[in-house]
Amino acid sequence: MEEHKRRKRYSGTHPKTFEEKYKEHNPEKYAGTVARVIEKGSTPAGMHLPVMVEEVLGVLRIRPGETGLDATLGYGGHARRMLECLQGRGHLYGLDVDPIEIVRTRERLGKAGYGEDIFTAVRENFAHIDTVARKYGPFQFVMADLGVSSMQIDNPERGFSYKLDGVLDLRLDPENGIPAWQRLAQLGREEIQGMLVENADEPYAGEIAGFIVRQRKKGRVIRTTTDLRRTVEAALDFLPEGGEKRELLKKTCQRVFQALRIDVNNEFEVLEAFLNILPQALAAGGRVAILTFHSGEDRLVKKAFQEFYRQHVFTEISGEVVRPTPEECRANGRARSTKLRWAVKG
Repeated sequence: MEEHKRRKRYSGTHPKTFEEKYKEHNPEKYAGTVARVIEKGSTPAGMHLPVMVEEVLGVLRIRPGETGLDATLGYGGHARRMLECLQGRGHLYGLDVDPIEIVRTRERLGKAGYGEDIFTAVRENFAHIDTVARKYGPFQFVMADLGVSSMQIDNPERGFSYKLDGVLDLRLDPENGIPAWQRLAQLGREEIQGMLVENADEPYAGEIAGFIVRQRKKGRVIRTTTDLRRTVEAALDFLPEGGEKRELLKKTCQRVFQALRIDVNNEFEVLEAFLNILPQALAAGGRVAILTFHSGEDRLVKKAFQEFYRQHVFTEISGEVVRPTPEECRANGRARSTKLRWAVKG
């Protein structure tokens, strides 16, 4: 018999830390609490609210019996809705490089009734979609959500958020590569500045890069998320005090963390590899939907789709990006920067 483990208690009337939010980590058991959090426009800790689900399903036009691929499985929100569309016939494959979340999502979808007969989770980077397609495809529908999952953002041990103190890691796959704090220690001033400009269009890239290098020469190591946040704030200390400065520092921290995350995970290179071999993974008439959250990502997707359209590989592509509704943005603040592009293979 499994040993009963008591839940760790917290002080005060409401849980404050990630670990203490036990109800939100078990949404099936505490659905009421989760619903109230979502109603307030927040994302429950340990969860991820899928973005633009209806728009994605409208583009993919999934039919029972088809074989599809969720190239970025994450929490499995999009996957669950795609599985519903299959109505028990066909198969969905889900890719993820995160060894922690892929296990949880497989179990979550299994409990929802989607076992190995209709769903298979594969730990693989979507840059290798050609290898996956040779084994499981070709696919009638493919979707990719390029945003970082809320479970990763909200967990301080993963180091994705400047709001939560933890080791500055930022790796989507914590078992491979080096953490962000080590990567930042390797880069020179011009490399840091270039990274901030290319990955986040950071207007104060020069000031921040220079300050980081000067601090490093004094023996100060940026090892935690708080270290990096305070470094950014110190680098921009010359700005006049006031409400505008507070808002600017917030947005600057968001951009700096984004730029470093993209660099650590080679996200642009991975996306380019995925786009270049995407047509090989699609069956004739196959549909693809891609959600982006950064202008650089969107430019890569737009360029690739247009090129394949000129080559008559794709017979249809989205003329303009599709954006989330105002209602969805109010309900889920993390949806605001989302852009959807789609294409159909000839």
